[in-house]
Parts: sequence; structure tokens; C-alpha cells
Amino acid sequence: LRPRTVSELAATTGYDRLPADSRTIVGFFRDRVVDSLEDYLAPFEHTVAVMQTVGSLRRVAMESVIDHATSGVVYAEVRMAPSLHTQAGMTRREAIAAALAGIAEGEAESGMAARLIVCAMRDSDDSAAVAQAAGEFVGDGVVGFDLAGPEAGFPANRHASALAAAKDAGLHLTIHAGEGSGVASIQVALDCGAERIGHGVRIVEDITADSGYLRFGSTAEQVRRERIALELCLKSEIDTRVVHSAAAHPIDLLDREGFVTTINTDNTLMSMTDMSHEFGLLSSHKGFTNDDFRRLTLNAIDAAFCDDATKEQVRSRVALGYVGLDDT
Repeated sequence: LRPRTVSELAATTGYDRLPADSRTIVGFFRDRVVDSLEDYLAPFEHTVAVMQTVGSLRRVAMESVIDHATSGVVYAEVRMAPSLHTQAGMTRREAIAAALAGIAEGEAESGMAARLIVCAMRDSDDSAAVAQAAGEFVGDGVVGFDLAGPEAGFPANRHASALAAAKDAGLHLTIHAGEGSGVASIQVALDCGAERIGHGVRIVEDITADSGYLRFGSTAEQVRRERIALELCLKSEIDTRVVHSAAAHPIDLLDREGFVTTINTDNTLMSMTDMSHEFGLLSSHKGFTNDDFRRLTLNAIDAAFCDDATKEQVRSRVALGYVGLDDT
């Protein structure tokens, strides 16, 4: 969400647990103490609270697409958890439809392509209903199904039937894992059929150095061998204390060792980031060049959940974007 939008929606709905102006809201989210994934997730109660109508959800979805396009993005897969938007009577189906309508408006205004991934929450028991609602929009903009929220104590296989139903409906599967919990969480996600791993940064805990050589544990080797894309989010993974700094992030190691690494934002408001900022972190702290950015962006296109025709259009736009750029 844009800070100004949070402020305006809070005023419209009468939600009084946030500062009154957008500049103070930036500080409200930016200056909090975060020591874990759970701390990072806590402020979502405020953003969710102002998105409980069709109009508010539609507006936020539209603006998210426009803001990504402003940052240079040409294709995005936006995520939302419909069950979080039912507090004022909106159904899951209505929430998904509102998000899709907003995405379509954003596409029309910005000229970029976007699709929707529907999330069920790991710590809730309604994943089957979420999967059913998401499946109704296959072919209409919903391309994937995800499990999000706290990992510890909520393994993905608790939702195995919902994941299977989503896949049977024609949705691709990506599962948050290897952020709040370690390698075992990633393995469970793989066993549940994940085609991509949300974050997955702790896969490095399954890689060890032995006499100058790297050895890969069974989970790391499976992720690498099966070309399971890792949806890495530098700023967010620093914010949640999964890694200590941009310089310490293992994206360069994973990329060098043949893992399918991709660059992502996670939540732009909570982490005060966008794709340009993520690229900047990699350039400043990892020495990534345009060749590196092009390669990782192509990884993302290959792993995208959209149809092949859209992939080719996006691939062409990316290729044009790098024409004439030297390797800097």
C-alpha cells in the first residue's frame, strides 16, 4: 500500500489506530523494532483493517500495479489472502474479484502485465475454502496458490488437501518456506508440490564447506536439481533478521552454484522498498551488473506462472530494456 492510501482509507473507514497523516505512517511502519518474522507480520493487522471493502481492495490492487510499473517492472505476480478481507462481510470470492478488477485497471493504465496469486494462511484452518475460491478464477487472472504467514508450528503439510485441490483446479503452487523456519520447512514445501519457494533463503543451511569444496544436503540438491525457483527478497530478509545485511545475503552464492534465484520485493510498504531499490542493494553490496540482473530477470520469467504467450511478450520487453546497456 501507498502510505497516503493507508491514511486516506483509515480516515474513510474510521479506523483510528494509525497516525493521521501519511508522513507519520511511514515512520510508524519503518521505525518499529523487528526481531523475527512474527514481528514483521504484526503490523499487517493495520493494513488489512483498511482493506475490508470492494472499493478499498480494488484501489490498492490498482495502485500496486501502477507503482511496480513506475519502478520499471513489466510483469508482476501480486499476492493477497482473501480470508483477511472478510471482516466486514466481503466473501473470499468477492475479495479475489475486487483484487482482479484493480489489477486490470492498473494494467490498462500502466501498460504492464500482472497476475494474482491467492494465499491461504498457514495459521488458519480455512485453506480448503481459499483453494476452492481461487480455483473459480483460473483463466481469469489467478495463476497460483500460496501458503503464507508464520512458519514455526504451522507446517505446509497441514494444508496438503488444499494444495492438492488448488493444483487440480489448474493453479501453480508456491509456498513460503525457509524464512521463519529452516531447511525442514523447505523440504515439507517440496513434498507438498511447491514449484517455487517463497524466500527459501535458509536453504544455505543445507550447504556446507568441506576442504574448500561445497557439499549440498538432500534438500539443497533437490532444489538445485529440479530447478525450483527461489523467490529471494533482500530487504525483507534483512528486516526479518534472516540475514544480517545485504552484504551477508547468500544470493550470490546461490546464483553461482546453479540455484534458480530471482529478485522480489515482498511487501513494499513494510520493507519500504521497490524493485529498483532491490536492484540497487545488489549493485552496491554484491557488485551485481546488468548481465547479472538480466540473467536473474530471465530466471523469473522462466519461473512465472502466466501462460507462454505472456511470457514471450515479457521476455521481449526485458530484452529491449537491456539493449545498449554495458555490463555495469
